[in-house]
Amino acid sequence: MPTRTAIIAQFVPNSPLCQHLGIALTEVGNDRAVLTMPFKPELVTLGQTVHGGAIATLADTAAMAAAWADDVVPEKPGGSTASLTVDYVAPANASDLTAVGQVIRRGKRLCACEITVSDAGGQVIAKALATYSFA
Repeated sequence: MPTRTAIIAQFVPNSPLCQHLGIALTEVGNDRAVLTMPFKPELVTLGQTVHGGAIATLADTAAMAAAWADDVVPEKPGGSTASLTVDYVAPANASDLTAVGQVIRRGKRLCACEITVSDAGGQVIAKALATYSFA
């Protein structure tokens, strides 16, 4: 069986939701993952502002990818986000977004992650904390 990193590297590009939103995994390894989501008019809530749900989905996916970014060969391939808290600090106006997920504590089944979502200019759009639970 492959490592968690190898599994997540294949999961994200093949996920129907990631494909629909345009989310791409651009970096993964050592308890860290970087994902991007291009701006699309379909992601707008009002005017040119990206919907908070799309931003939360990007943050959630970055947390999952960071949690899976290690060299463990899983006994069971599976898991889910147990909790996600998102603080929106600025609007994302007609901009591609980048999410950086970083593990801050790893246990046997639970993994705590911190996520920063930024716009194309580097302005922080949202900060999130997530707990991921492995199967």
